[in-house]
Amino acid sequence: MSDRKVRFKIKRQDAPGTEARWDEFLLDWEPQMNVISSLMAIQRNPVTTDNRTVAPVVWESVCLEEVCGSCTMIVNGKVRQACTALIDQIAPNGETITLEPMTKFPLVRDLIVDRQKMFDNLKKVKAWIQLDGTHELGAAPRQSQENQEEAYPLSRCMTCGCCLEACPQVNSHSDFIGPAAINQVRLFNMHPSGKMHAAERLETLMGPGGIADCGKAQNCVEVCPKEIPLVDSIAVVSRATTKHMLFGWLLK
Repeated sequence: MSDRKVRFKIKRQDAPGTEARWDEFLLDWEPQMNVISSLMAIQRNPVTTDNRTVAPVVWESVCLEEVCGSCTMIVNGKVRQACTALIDQIAPNGETITLEPMTKFPLVRDLIVDRQKMFDNLKKVKAWIQLDGTHELGAAPRQSQENQEEAYPLSRCMTCGCCLEACPQVNSHSDFIGPAAINQVRLFNMHPSGKMHAAERLETLMGPGGIADCGKAQNCVEVCPKEIPLVDSIAVVSRATTKHMLFGWLLK
């Protein structure tokens, strides 16, 4: 066994409104360990560096392969997925690793937050293909190869919350819907069937908290773990809402 140690400093809070605190833990280094495997080790033996036995750290994870988006947290000051945060990459020289919950979502406990507002925003923009009943509708419009190639990167969103955490316009004083939902408007409005309801999605983004509230900081695209072209999506949807505002009445 290696003599190398890994030190964690974790921000903890038992419930919303309770006092936050920091606990430090020291683990034995293991090959290929990441933040999630480290949290599992802490869970098995929750003893701090000052020899206190504490309640196990609480976090959220499902897929462990950067697909579900549930393990998002702030690692060393940067929002990211904990499952792909490899210890050898984030602390190659034995640096202390700091873990904190995201700040733009309501806290549940320790490193778990409630991302429900992201799913509520998807409902606002109708981020789905609407079908009229369950009866046979016949063949859907064909989707061109070019359309598929443009849509695929947009469809990789896993609603992890990284883009909202990094966006300065998402705060307690703003209703900004955020980059993730705007990107989904672009995705579904370009779909051969989804574009039938494009006007409804654009009109949602023309209201309070919509596209006009984007400050164009471009932080979102820097932190997106799936490298979705969020800035491009915001620009495309912004142009579409402007055209709809000016000429949409001609289509009614």
